[in-house]
Amino acid sequence: MMAKRCEMREDVNRTEDADEKSGAKVALVRCGSYDEEEVYEAVKKAFELLGGIEKMVKLDKDARLVLKPNLLARTAPEKACTTHPSVFKAVGKLLLEAGFINMRYGDSPGNPMVKVEKVAESCGIKQAADQLKIPIGDFEHGQTVDFDEGRVADSFTLCREIIESDGVINICKMKTHQLERITGAVKNTFGCVYGVNKGASHAKFATAEVFAKMVADLNRLVVPQIHIMDGIVAMEGNGPQSGDPKEMNVILVSKDPVALDAVFCCLVDLAPELVPTNVSGSEQGVGTYEDIQILTEEGPATRSEAFEKYGDGSFDVQRGKEYRGALRPIRFLAPFLEKKPVVRKEKCIGCGICVQVCPVEGKAVALGADKKAAYDYSKCIKCYCCQEMCPESAIDVRKSLLARIADRSWKI
Repeated sequence: MMAKRCEMREDVNRTEDADEKSGAKVALVRCGSYDEEEVYEAVKKAFELLGGIEKMVKLDKDARLVLKPNLLARTAPEKACTTHPSVFKAVGKLLLEAGFINMRYGDSPGNPMVKVEKVAESCGIKQAADQLKIPIGDFEHGQTVDFDEGRVADSFTLCREIIESDGVINICKMKTHQLERITGAVKNTFGCVYGVNKGASHAKFATAEVFAKMVADLNRLVVPQIHIMDGIVAMEGNGPQSGDPKEMNVILVSKDPVALDAVFCCLVDLAPELVPTNVSGSEQGVGTYEDIQILTEEGPATRSEAFEKYGDGSFDVQRGKEYRGALRPIRFLAPFLEKKPVVRKEKCIGCGICVQVCPVEGKAVALGADKKAAYDYSKCIKCYCCQEMCPESAIDVRKSLLARIADRSWKI
């Protein structure tokens, strides 16, 4: 199945309709709650704005589709950490109504020690899938797939279900991310990578920019059919698990994951070119963050109009320019300008999950004599896997005083 999809890659990336030559299309629809009927109508409207499901999912009706939500961790839907079951159910229901009956669902959670089905149950996704009679796919086994066209990755170990499927339906969540600033459509495909190989990828592709290049390679290999973003209640601040819920009241849909993420950026007043996954996605042919048509129920909207009608400038996200070598003459300052994970001892329960998910050989974090997490920053690669997977929100990512001053004064 993967070979078949790889053969289709050039066709998928190539613009197929003359009217699409004017730019990537992103549907933006308001949705004020997770009421199932309201969500269903919002997702349906978004599909209609883009020409309907048949135009977007160009596969035979008996094709094996995998619905790929964000199932980062075992959290309740109201925490805004994972794709809400109402959005998952709406997408599944609309695909079933369009005649796509051969579907599975799943994801590879952040903690490889936890089974996918347990995570899906905690997040409410399993219950929604059971109601639609969509079985869980095989995300408990992996297989390595070569990718000679990769910019930085020449192979990926993917979950078996992804390899055996004919197409992926990407149902992502609108959230902040400490490494990449945001996680949306482009980053959500990282859940196609099997188990412990995600941690190994963080170790191998350690910086935000190189990691983004790897994720762009992955998107060129997997090529989801369509991307749906749950932005009804997003996550701001210390995401992607320990942030705060933030009502944004939107559903976004696109064939182009970079364009979709760029509209997410627009809605939270974040320059899309500051997001590494946008930049690498654009450079590597995944999509565009520049030439975009935003389609709303009221008609086409410019980025400024979309922000005015649907956006929120108070959304807590990293908007400052991070250190990118701008201070080469005084490069010895670089270590003092970096962010680093910091344990909030009063919240740490000593569960050891941060130690489990640390991808560094020899571990950059360990439980101390007080049974609290403690760092060896000489080993830390600043991947923030520990912060991402902490179930108690006990790890913050902080800037030094010098970094905060520099960001305000020097715009580095």
